[in-house]
Amino acid sequence: ASAGVDVIDLGVFPTPGIAYLTGSIEADLGVVISASHNPMPDNGIKFFARGGVKLPDAVEQAIEARVGEPWERPVGGDVGEVIASNALSADYLAHLLQAVQEFGGAESPLKGLTIVVDGAHGAASVVGPEALEAAGATVVRVHCAPDGRNINDGVGSTHLGPLAAAVVHEGADMGVAFDGDADRCLAIDEAGAIVNGDHILGLLARAMRDAGTLYRDTMVATVMSNLGLHHAMREAQIDIVETAVGDRYVLEAMREGGYTLGGEQSGHVIVSRYATTGDGVLTSLLLGSLVAKSGSLAELARGVKTLPQVLINVAGVDRSRVHTDVELGKELESVRTQLGDSGRVLLRASGTEPLIRVMVEAATPEAAQQHADRLAAVVAVRLSL
Repeated sequence: ASAGVDVIDLGVFPTPGIAYLTGSIEADLGVVISASHNPMPDNGIKFFARGGVKLPDAVEQAIEARVGEPWERPVGGDVGEVIASNALSADYLAHLLQAVQEFGGAESPLKGLTIVVDGAHGAASVVGPEALEAAGATVVRVHCAPDGRNINDGVGSTHLGPLAAAVVHEGADMGVAFDGDADRCLAIDEAGAIVNGDHILGLLARAMRDAGTLYRDTMVATVMSNLGLHHAMREAQIDIVETAVGDRYVLEAMREGGYTLGGEQSGHVIVSRYATTGDGVLTSLLLGSLVAKSGSLAELARGVKTLPQVLINVAGVDRSRVHTDVELGKELESVRTQLGDSGRVLLRASGTEPLIRVMVEAATPEAAQQHADRLAAVVAVRLSL
C-alpha cells in the first residue's frame, strides 16, 4: 500500500486460495508470504500474475535484481488502501464446494466418510476441515492449531507418521495431510498406509478419463514420478507427458498442451478445470469423493502399484558436471542396463543447494538401495568440490 497499490488483506490463507481469488476478482497481482512445506524461518514470497498463474522465472529474477534499489514512494492521496475481506474467504470455500459437487455428482459427495485432517498447523487449518465438512464428511482435526511458529514442525505432508497413527486410532476411512501453505496434499488409507501424489494422480486420471474430462487421455507428471505410475497408466491407456521437477513446469506443459490434469509425487496436483496451481484442499475433496463411491482408499490405491524408490542427496559436489563426467556416465549406464525395464535411475542437480539427488527405483527395496548407494558413492568421488 505504501507503494500506491490497493491491497486486499486475507490474513492467514492458503496459497492456492490466493491464486484462485487473484483470477476470480481480476486482481493485478497475488502475493503470499510462505515457507511452503518448510519451517517458519524459511519464509519467502510467492507471486501470482493476473489469472492466478505463477510468474515466469525471468520476471521473478527481474524483481529480485531490483530488491534494495532506491525509488520514490507516493505520498498523500496516492498511497494505497489496505482492505480486510472475509467475504473473499467465503468465496474460495464456495468455489471448492462447487468443484467437488460437480466432480462427485452429488450435493454431499463425501457423505458417510470419516476423515482425519492434518493441517500442518498451517494456512488450511480452518478452511481445509470446513471444506470437507461442507461436502458431507465427518472430520477429525489434528495439527490444526497454528501459533505462527509451529507450522510444518514435525507435522503435515512431510511427516505422515502421526496422521497414520490417528487414522488407525480413529477407525477413519482416510486421512489427508496438507503442507503449511496447502498447495499439496498426501493421504493415508484406512490401514495407515501412505497414498502419495503418484497414487492420487493415477486415481484422478482414471476417473477423469471415464468422465470424458481428461484431455486426449493424457496427464502431466515430472521426471520424479514413480515408474509404477507409468505402468499403471499404460495399462489404462493413458499417456503421460513428463516435465522437470516443479509444479510451475507441470502447469506450463498443461497450458501449452491444453491438458487437464498434472502433478507431482510430492502431492502438488493441478486440475485445470478448477485451479491454476496445486491445491491441497481441492485435492483432498476430489480424492474423498472417489473414496465415498468405492468405499476403500486402500483398494483404490492398489490400482497404482509403485516401485520401491530410494532417494539419496549427495552434498559438497559440483552440480555443473553431473552430466559431463565420463566415469559417472559409464556407471550410470551400467546401472540402467542392470535395471532394464524393471527399474529406473535419475541423477538431478538441486536448483538451490550444492547437491546431486540420486534416485533409483527397482523391483525390490534391496535392489533400489544397492544401486542408489553405488551411484551416490561414485557421485561423491567424481564430483567432489
